[in-house]
Amino acid sequence: MLSVPSLPLIGVTACHQQGQDHSVQRVSEKYVTCVPEAAGGLPLMIPALEAGQLDLDSLVAHLDGLLLTGSPSNVEPHHFNGPASVEGTEHDPRRDGVTLPLIRKAIEAGVPVLGICRGIQEMNVALGGTLHQRIFDFDDKFDHRMRRDVDFDMKYRPAHEIRMTPGGVLARIAGSETALVNSLHAQGIDKPGKNVVVEAVAPDGIVEAISVSGSKAFVLGVQWHPEWPRPIAGINRKIFEAFGEACRAHLRARLGLADAAE
Repeated sequence: MLSVPSLPLIGVTACHQQGQDHSVQRVSEKYVTCVPEAAGGLPLMIPALEAGQLDLDSLVAHLDGLLLTGSPSNVEPHHFNGPASVEGTEHDPRRDGVTLPLIRKAIEAGVPVLGICRGIQEMNVALGGTLHQRIFDFDDKFDHRMRRDVDFDMKYRPAHEIRMTPGGVLARIAGSETALVNSLHAQGIDKPGKNVVVEAVAPDGIVEAISVSGSKAFVLGVQWHPEWPRPIAGINRKIFEAFGEACRAHLRARLGLADAAE
């Protein structure tokens, strides 16, 4: 008798880095551990391989959720018809080559998606939206970047308030319309992509959360880092719990157990 898996399989996107001798696939442990700790799933690292090395359709068919991680790198601007990046900007073309089509395939297949920091930016670009590459260059915007003059714990301190769209996806999850969040990003959403719905904004108008209207399952992106600090609490835990619930629902449906679970 075949055993039935009880935990959803959640893909966690990795970054490509060129080492001195070999290429490295890297994902911060905090993104891997938040899957079992807060979402109740099994994490599976998705490597940022060269084009054509991953069968994304097969991958999506086996996933119950997709977690798009943060990263020091930025989406290459040619993906959203943006101007060339300032010299020294870190990019990860292999990651772009995997995540952008993977996002579209996952949403189309009804796989729940949660995007964090770079992840929300990837979601918007994958759906045809654009990005501000350097928010701190605008006189009317905050400097949303990570502080480098404080110790580690203070880097993830609450930095500003967000105001959620009344009645929106995030507001329903949070059970409120405001929250305090951290801020560690230089880029941000400019023009939302197709069917992208703004779920929250910072006081300076920068988009802090998005969903996708008409999606078959949970799709949410947040610009802050809900995975840290630990323990994950408040609105951050509620986000992961809602994502995990959607992933478990997808698992039941994928195994044909939806009716039995009701």
